[in-house]
Amino acid sequence: MSSIVLGPNRYGKAETRLVRVAREGPVHHLKDLSVSTSLSGDMDAAHLTGDNAAVLPTDSQKNTVYAFAARHGVGEIEEFAALLARHFVATRPPVRHARVEIEEYAWNRVPGGPPHAFVRDGGAVRTCVVHHDDDGSTTVVSGLKDLVVLNTTASEFHGFAVDAYTTLQPATDRVLATAVTARWRHAGETASYGESYARARRGLLDAFAGTRSLSLQQTLYAMGERVLAGGPELCEVRLSLPNRHHLPVDLSPFGLPNDNEVFHAADRPYGLIEGTVLREDAPDAGFAWE
Repeated sequence: MSSIVLGPNRYGKAETRLVRVAREGPVHHLKDLSVSTSLSGDMDAAHLTGDNAAVLPTDSQKNTVYAFAARHGVGEIEEFAALLARHFVATRPPVRHARVEIEEYAWNRVPGGPPHAFVRDGGAVRTCVVHHDDDGSTTVVSGLKDLVVLNTTASEFHGFAVDAYTTLQPATDRVLATAVTARWRHAGETASYGESYARARRGLLDAFAGTRSLSLQQTLYAMGERVLAGGPELCEVRLSLPNRHHLPVDLSPFGLPNDNEVFHAADRPYGLIEGTVLREDAPDAGFAWE
């Protein structure tokens, strides 16, 4: 009979909500984040014997997030995540690997309002994951989620495989819509994560809008390719694209035509297209995507 052993494990504090207000006289700047920390290393005893000597409480991890926000401020989320990850590895000898994931929720100033009034941006959420190991290596993965896009034309789907259960009809002019989740890996240190994010987001939008799509798979590759072409500091892009189907409504029972104008927006089930686009010489990802 084979022996039973402990496998890979980690622990941390998930979704610490942090709002940081930077005050420059009457002008205020707002950062709204969800920060998740996770640590792993020489902590098997906590699982096997209940010895917690190597375990830094998750409550302490939460407090570190708030203390660092007060002491260092919050600029680019990648830089803040790296600061936290390096701290945990440097100050806790049992910690061999630290992972910090951040989501940033954008706020805009109320048009015409005072410089302390904001309105929540309903657009995409900016994300990052930073991994830091005790060998000194740091990997940064930036990205976004919930970037909702739609083309009312320039999308087709035909020539697909057919079996005994196929009822889908070929389409030469359809609505193509998705909510983009995209993550891109930095090859090394990046001079400005904010500028890199803006270029990547612009590349995703330009490729989606400018590609005559024969499939969502083709569009996915075009979007990843555009991000890498516009950002030499990036080496890999991973995309998840749910196909938000828009189905033409049959109006014939009412004696009405439907010239590709009236649709039912179906939320489920949906096709889910996922893929990776990377440079041939991309360095090993290590823990980057975990």
